[in-house]
Amino acid sequence: MSDDDRTPRNHPAPAWARLGLGALSGLLAGGAALAAAELAAVAVRPQAGPVVAVGGAAIDRTPAAVKDWAIRSFGTDDKLVLQLGILAVLTLFALALGVLALRHRRTGAAGVLVFGVVGAATALGRPDSTGVADALPSVLGAAAGALLLYFLAGRLPAPGRDAAEGQSEDWDRRRFVIAATAAAAASAGAGVLGRALSGASGRDAVASRDGITLPRPASGAPAVPRRARVRVDGVSSFFTPNSDFYRVDTALVVPKVDATTWKLRVHGKGVTREKTLTFDDLLRRELIERDITLTCVSNEVGGPYVGNARWIGVRLADLLQECGVRPPSAGGPADQLVARSTDGMTIGSPVEDVMDGRDAMLVVGMNGRPLPFEHGFPVRMLVPGLYGYVSACKWIKDIELTTFDDYDSYWVKRDWAREAPIKTQSRIDTPKPFGRPEAGTVMVAGVAWAQHRGIDKVEIRVDDGPWREATLAAEDSRDTWRQWSYAWKATKGGHTLTVRATDRTGEVQTEKRTRTVPDGASGWHSVVVTVD
Repeated sequence: MSDDDRTPRNHPAPAWARLGLGALSGLLAGGAALAAAELAAVAVRPQAGPVVAVGGAAIDRTPAAVKDWAIRSFGTDDKLVLQLGILAVLTLFALALGVLALRHRRTGAAGVLVFGVVGAATALGRPDSTGVADALPSVLGAAAGALLLYFLAGRLPAPGRDAAEGQSEDWDRRRFVIAATAAAAASAGAGVLGRALSGASGRDAVASRDGITLPRPASGAPAVPRRARVRVDGVSSFFTPNSDFYRVDTALVVPKVDATTWKLRVHGKGVTREKTLTFDDLLRRELIERDITLTCVSNEVGGPYVGNARWIGVRLADLLQECGVRPPSAGGPADQLVARSTDGMTIGSPVEDVMDGRDAMLVVGMNGRPLPFEHGFPVRMLVPGLYGYVSACKWIKDIELTTFDDYDSYWVKRDWAREAPIKTQSRIDTPKPFGRPEAGTVMVAGVAWAQHRGIDKVEIRVDDGPWREATLAAEDSRDTWRQWSYAWKATKGGHTLTVRATDRTGEVQTEKRTRTVPDGASGWHSVVVTVD
């Protein structure tokens, strides 16, 4: 047997195999680029990673109506859906670049670099960008991906390639498999390491939260009246547990802020004495504890984005007065308070509302515990009676006094209203839509809210019948929702149940149905049931 007979030969690969291997090379290069970028982001900051940066930019540029649809359709999973969508698009481009690199090796690699440039530019353009270092993850990731694609493409069969690149129909399968396997393993390892280090980078913040013991409030919340809760299965609990409280924001990565290094600056028009406070400074101040219901402006009629909690914090009006701030009604030059978050969010609140005597506060505690990270730890803002997008800045770090004429906050730039008091609303919690209760007495129950005005009456209508007054649970405060119930004598067949509320000013909840943009949804909530 000759030496030639003992030497394995590599035969030309069919066209479909060449395309598949090229696509695989692009996919491996794209995975390596993302893994390297996310690993580099650990050394910079998680928000500088390309997926987070591009995702944030996508959120910023998405029309309000589309954002509204995403929240309605996906709820609190909207950010996960966005990230998965970005990864899907990147995957398609990676596959295409891999196929391109079969014939144009340098061009395919250069395509990966282009995505790095886009990612870097996006990271630098984010509102929370900390400087040129934010570009490094995308640049380093793209470089790693481009080099890998160039290397793998050089191990593949590509008929017709420029002879200068030195490739023939014959190719070494073994070398390609080894290189591809090593690349996949290295990418997976980098991804695992990146996640581990990312978790470790937030340990100081976690430790700072774990070490907090909230002082006893100087002004505690009054005891909740015994009859503030209706005893009907299916009604929302009076206090919403922290784990169940709705979360609607634009942060793809929840900021992990160390309370020991956190600071808040108060400055701007009408501020005669600027202040910079630490977290300990806040805890040493007089704390108040209040039960307050929050509502998101994205909450559709009958929607889930409303919750009630017991909050602990510092009166915001007292702090502003110490800084020399006066409301417009007292001659103050600023009519807007702009709160800035560590994630770049800006939220504008009317100074008059913040200082009119309501329990506007800088919150440090929620339901007896330090704020969860998802809800703004270490400090967030809260103003009863205003939708969250004009009052409830999470991860707050800066307060500037200015005017509505001089500055438009994040959501106002996106066609939402500058001022947005919460509308009078009510919701049927039970029976559920398309439920099948049995004939006889059926308890209809739910919640109603009109923060800072209070609920005076709730009425129920069955089909097109007359409005019947429901039984209201006792009121905790005018800043919290009220539970209600109604004993319905249900007869067999299909029925529509409708609810409406009247607030303490005498305003009846309007029947006119509007969407959430620009200042909150309105209309009556109805459910259709079939009585067996």
